[in-house]
Amino acid sequence: MKPKPAQHFDGAISHTGQDPVNRNFGDIPLSTTRIITGLARPVQVTHAPGDSSRIFIVEQRSGSTGRIRIFNLDTGTLNSTAFLSQTVSTSSEQGLLGLAFHPNYAQNGYFYINYTASNGDTIIERFTVSSNPDVANSGSGYTIMSIDQPYTNHNGGWLGFSPTDGYLYIGTGDGGSGGDPGNRAQDITNQKLGKMLRIDVDAGSPYGIPADNPFVGVTGDDEIWAYGMRNPWRCDFDDETGDLWVGDVGQNAWEEITYIPNGSGGENHGWRCYEGNNSYSTGGCDNSNTMVFPLWEYSHSYGCSVTGGCIYRGSAIPGLQGTYFFGDYCTNKLWSFKYDGNEIYDYQDRTSELAADAGSIGSISGWGEDANGEIYICDLGGEIFKIVAEPSTGACCIGTGTTCIQIPEANCNGGGGTWQGPETYCANGACDAVDCPADVDGNGSVGVGDILAMIEQWGACSGCSGDINDDSIVNVTDLLEVVGGWGPCE
Repeated sequence: MKPKPAQHFDGAISHTGQDPVNRNFGDIPLSTTRIITGLARPVQVTHAPGDSSRIFIVEQRSGSTGRIRIFNLDTGTLNSTAFLSQTVSTSSEQGLLGLAFHPNYAQNGYFYINYTASNGDTIIERFTVSSNPDVANSGSGYTIMSIDQPYTNHNGGWLGFSPTDGYLYIGTGDGGSGGDPGNRAQDITNQKLGKMLRIDVDAGSPYGIPADNPFVGVTGDDEIWAYGMRNPWRCDFDDETGDLWVGDVGQNAWEEITYIPNGSGGENHGWRCYEGNNSYSTGGCDNSNTMVFPLWEYSHSYGCSVTGGCIYRGSAIPGLQGTYFFGDYCTNKLWSFKYDGNEIYDYQDRTSELAADAGSIGSISGWGEDANGEIYICDLGGEIFKIVAEPSTGACCIGTGTTCIQIPEANCNGGGGTWQGPETYCANGACDAVDCPADVDGNGSVGVGDILAMIEQWGACSGCSGDINDDSIVNVTDLLEVVGGWGPCE
């Protein structure tokens, strides 16, 4: 795909060079709640397969030690003893950078980490859990791969197993300095830097090469799945499709979101020839027609270091299905959009909406998901936040009932009011609250926005706001309720 002229849409463009489409399916009000404080430079949240009771947090480093911590979701407690502690290098962007659990972790106890060793090299190492599920066997380390790092920055650090092919993918930076002086990202022979690698940890010693890797049997390193990356900082597989989303940090002007569809190996993503869609150092480069340009980019007017995020596949907020979240480390901006394989739509700046209930989200360093698909945000300052639905509001009677305000239950009760229940509304400012179940989008009236919100939830959808008759499906019956309740909720 040739680079296209940048057409700005709130600081971003789509891969087509056109403004993202706004389909107006109805905004889904969101918030964040702080669940953990006091961590040391958290950069990732993840979970063991099938384990819905815990999340694992990667602490980049405290001194010369990187740690993996366990947070218990059921009790809201952080284990005082680390799951694993690893000696790491401490310069610049180095440390413990990534964690991935083997798909058969419940049977073999294997997990893999990506870190920079004391000499600065990138190490991919396998460990095994001990008989205590909250503590790893620290003596079980087995080195899978070692990559020489010429500088202390642009180490990449992410690794993860594909939900479709089961192979381990490893994101590597271009080796650092500035402008990729060794042109390592474009070099595909004896050079693993600036790449997305793909290996089979269940075959060979220390690993095998998948037969369908693009450079097997031809010029190029067998491990390479994609190349032309500057510094992939935080990536995510879509658990439903197997597509890979990559936040690739730019040089001086542009940040990008790279989209690698499931099964599309061998793509050249352009760096250092191009920064985003824009020429950077094209001397000696292949024709631009041979390159795949980012799905999304934004200029340094809006930030300076992208932190790639996650695709929402949870169940707590059904209308968010397929939404991609990401942010910027420098400006603490938070965005989301959806992509249908052809066009980007429902782009939103979520920064104000996702302001935390306690603390503040700054220095966005990573993202992650629990086993239920709910999304978390890492603040390098030591906090973890969870994206949640904005609490539903209802009519709150104040004093003798002559005053009524529309607020969440907790706020009402905490302020000494009497909450009238969800989906109730104040009538003429006084406390003769009315039910309004057909107000699907919660804006105080029944109209077109509610129909659009229902379309987004259409089909089997237990607990959805559009399931007005509570039969666990959003369908024509519920739509008729909206039509019958048309107008203000009063």
